[in-house]
Amino acid sequence: MLTWIIVLLVLAVIFGVLGFTGVAAAFAGIAKILFYILLIAFVIALIMGLMGGMLAA
Repeated sequence: MLTWIIVLLVLAVIFGVLGFTGVAAAFAGIAKILFYILLIAFVIALIMGLMGGMLAA
């Protein structure tokens, strides 16, 4: 998923430079949504890992 975020951000920059601002904004928006999904999944995994470590101790 992180790869998709990077690809979409690069495409957004390229389209922005070429003048396709609508397409660039769409790609940037999709990348932002994917970033937040990835961030939420990371936080959930971190919390679950910490809770699992406490239960084992």
